[in-house]
Amino acid sequence: MSLRKLLAGTGVALVTPFKASTHVDFDALGRVLDHVIDNGAEYVVTLGTTGETPTLDTEEKIDIIHYTCEKVNERIPVVVGIGGNNTREVMENLQSFPLEKAVAVLSASPYYNKPSPEGIFQHYKNLASASPKPVILYNVPGRTGSNINAETTLRLAREVDNISGIKEASGNMIQCMHILRDRPDDFLVVSGDDHLTLPLIACGMDGVISVAANCFPADFSNMVRHSLRGDFEAARPLHYKCLEGNDLLFAENNPAGVKAFLYEMGIIENVLRLPLVPLSETVQQKVKAFLGKLIINI
Repeated sequence: MSLRKLLAGTGVALVTPFKASTHVDFDALGRVLDHVIDNGAEYVVTLGTTGETPTLDTEEKIDIIHYTCEKVNERIPVVVGIGGNNTREVMENLQSFPLEKAVAVLSASPYYNKPSPEGIFQHYKNLASASPKPVILYNVPGRTGSNINAETTLRLAREVDNISGIKEASGNMIQCMHILRDRPDDFLVVSGDDHLTLPLIACGMDGVISVAANCFPADFSNMVRHSLRGDFEAARPLHYKCLEGNDLLFAENNPAGVKAFLYEMGIIENVLRLPLVPLSETVQQKVKAFLGKLIINI
């Protein structure tokens, strides 16, 4: 099965729960996994930005991959995030991390050093040659400081066999439409922006890798499924039902917002690792109020 078919729908960009000591809370991670799987998510993505990977050491990342794959137990596909701005180090991680049970790797474009389009192309070409699994590009210029333009995405899609998709979080609808118009038939294109998921699916995207689906997976996944069927009359009410929640998720920081929601839902502790901190009390109260008035499947 092509990755485009296998990963159509809603993928969840998982949080990494921490105990008060800031050690990884694997019991809480298990609760998150059961919550999103039981409520209809199509797959999960571990070790993404939402998982606070910049603050995890290598041993913790390996333990999280092992635990996630064992807990999921083939109920749904697992994608593993492996990225960075040191191409050689990322290639080494692709060779050494336990990816046997993963279906693909999600790799954010290099941050901070701001490579040219040719540098981005060569970075991903080298990652693809080292990866034992298909590679999904991740374009998130708001975090990385550089954009994977449509031309580079399409060049990678056409010229590099092991590049199989992109998570597009540029927020640039025109760029997304150029990719969707000209992509190869089997090239996966998913939204990396919860707010824009419905209109991007209307343009032709295959789904989303979502932060919001950590906390309201049933409503969000159903919205995506309706959209993929072209039933926007059914999708729109769910889109607007989640809209204020999406606003709150990103009001101050991701994953501070999603962790605040999951804490109020009794699934995890509200603990982040520095330099991230929990939401301000003002926004936390808005999260609590939103959950109090919203009928969601939790």
